[in-house]
Amino acid sequence: MTVHHGDGLNSTALELLREGRLIVGPGVLFEPLVWLTGGATGRISIGEGSILNIGVLIAALNEVTIGSHTMVANGCVITDADHRFDDLSKPVTMQGFKSKGPTKVGDNCWLGANVVVTSGVSIGERSVIGANSVVTSDIPAFSVAVGAPARVVATHESQAS
Repeated sequence: MTVHHGDGLNSTALELLREGRLIVGPGVLFEPLVWLTGGATGRISIGEGSILNIGVLIAALNEVTIGSHTMVANGCVITDADHRFDDLSKPVTMQGFKSKGPTKVGDNCWLGANVVVTSGVSIGERSVIGANSVVTSDIPAFSVAVGAPARVVATHESQAS
């Protein structure tokens, strides 16, 4: 694991490591201002050779997994949780979180700048998600997806034909 000099990982990452709730493969690169948070029980796993660029946020209520050799560009957010807002008798800040399930980004993926990956979503291996996209549903392996919500616009197989 490599952390660039200066503003590095937040202190929550160290707590997650100590408790065995953060698994980081060899050769992972954390650029400045990466924020990893897992609350009381969340787990984060980052595969070997992956790169988390400046200002990436990974927030796990339960489980977020990033595969090996995946590039996560500046400003991306990857989470398995959503803020609750359905109880009109409480302020939004006091409603806590809910999850649709684990969030997984596969091996050899590239998430462009400012991509948001939401709760319960899987992105298949070798997929590319265009900048500023919001991934709200599963993306199959070998796909190129863009937009808000992200939609598949190409596949690697069709590009090779």
